[in-house]
Amino acid sequence: MKPDTSSLPVLHWDIFCRVIDNHGDLGVCWRLCADLAQRGHSVRLWVDDASALAWMAPNGCTGVHVLAWPNAAALQALAQDAKFQIGDVVLEAFGCELPEAFQALMAQGTSPVWINLEYLSAESYVARSHGLASPVMSGPARGMTKWFFFPGFTPDTGGLLREPNLAARQAAFNRTEWLNALPLDTPIASNEHLISLFCYEPAALPSLLNQLNQTDEPTRLLVAQGRPSAAVAAATQALNLPATGTGQLHISQLPYFSQTDFDHLLWACDLNFVRGEDSLVRALWAGQPLVWHIYPQDDLAHHDKLHAFEAALDMPLLLRKFHAIWNGLETGPLPTLSRAALEDWRDWSSQTQHRLKSQTDLTTTLLGFVAQKR
Repeated sequence: MKPDTSSLPVLHWDIFCRVIDNHGDLGVCWRLCADLAQRGHSVRLWVDDASALAWMAPNGCTGVHVLAWPNAAALQALAQDAKFQIGDVVLEAFGCELPEAFQALMAQGTSPVWINLEYLSAESYVARSHGLASPVMSGPARGMTKWFFFPGFTPDTGGLLREPNLAARQAAFNRTEWLNALPLDTPIASNEHLISLFCYEPAALPSLLNQLNQTDEPTRLLVAQGRPSAAVAAATQALNLPATGTGQLHISQLPYFSQTDFDHLLWACDLNFVRGEDSLVRALWAGQPLVWHIYPQDDLAHHDKLHAFEAALDMPLLLRKFHAIWNGLETGPLPTLSRAALEDWRDWSSQTQHRLKSQTDLTTTLLGFVAQKR
């Protein structure tokens, strides 16, 4: 049963985010901030590079105040401002360390609930570590307690970000109208198979393009801006293909999308290639077949993370094979994207979506957790 958080007090939140690369950290933090604000809370988002919000959230969000990552001078000024108060909750996203001067401000009055929001994983340590306390042993916040909060795919974790109105938005979505409004090089035909591409630089990308070029039905590959667009340009050049594709494949470049329109893209396509954390979760909510390009790590830790994800969600064997090659765990040709395979993957995606929706969402879980610690 979903916890009732309607009787919980309205809280003030300080959320800290460092943009490591690719804006994925900021994407997760913004969705959390907006979800909290839409539930009546007030949020200050402290971020070291907010530039991507210009396209990610062009209209902002009432209740969310975006601030630059505070330097020593800014924090000294805040310390002298009688109107400034630390939030009821201070959340550091993905292990970004709070400035020591901010920690000193936290230690001066009533201690806030201090949360470390961790990265999403299906690995077994997540459930074991979720909700654990981490006493602060040194520095200006010595004696305070930080709490680990882990997103996850099972009820014994923090859950996944899912705003309360998502299902209603999805039900009201007009696919044809939205697709017709896209600023593409050529209009999308009604018989085209639609695939979205949001990836890093997969070695198997040329194999995918070759396969799509030779399919039995026309395919439109909708390519996200940034690294996906550059990767496709390099692959088409290496294959000596036109930039817009050839044969059964037509390649179209997308503009930068807001988070709202990125959801629309995932809902509109027949197959979604996604990467990182935020787009994976949004693809799961879309309920369409998906292929995840996991963030590659030098120590190959992403291999275990991918296998844990596949096992936790009982992914079909052929889709696991596709993931292995797409993520560089194996070599060889990609499995064929046949109609039968996609139907099987669509059934799996729909069942997975339904199962995950039955679990409590991350923001609701987080609010309940904070209430216990105040």
